[in-house]
This record gives sequence, C-alpha cells and structure tokens, in this order.
Amino acid sequence: MFVCSCNMLTDTDVEAAVKNGAVRPKEVYESKGCRAQCGNCVPGVVCLLRQMVRQGRMAVPEAAHMGAQMNAV
Repeated sequence: MFVCSCNMLTDTDVEAAVKNGAVRPKEVYESKGCRAQCGNCVPGVVCLLRQMVRQGRMAVPEAAHMGAQMNAV
C-alpha cells in the first residue's frame, strides 16, 4: 500500500528501510532518497515503525530506542 503519495513510498519500502536499520521517519525517507513533502504521511510512517517494533522486525537495541522515542512524541 502507498504510505506517501508525494514520494510513492510504500509499506514495503518502510519495511526494507527498517531491515536496513532505519528507526526514525527521516531515515525511512532517506533510504529512498527523498524527504517528507506535505507531511501528511508522517503519522502513517510512524505507525508502521511502531508496528514493526511490536512485531520484532527490528533489532532489540533499536526497538528499545524506538519505543522510548515514540513515547516522547
């Protein structure tokens, strides 16, 4: 599914970025060589990142860091 129509970013792109170490929305966009344009997609990217943390798709230290960071938002 498309997460960001401005950059044609999909949930698969987010998952690939996470597997390559992305833990913040900015890192997800950078993995595709783009950045958030209008910003409407950022909550969706954050939601996907949280889901991947819960599903254990990230390494433990990154997941712990991500959880703390998400709680601060």
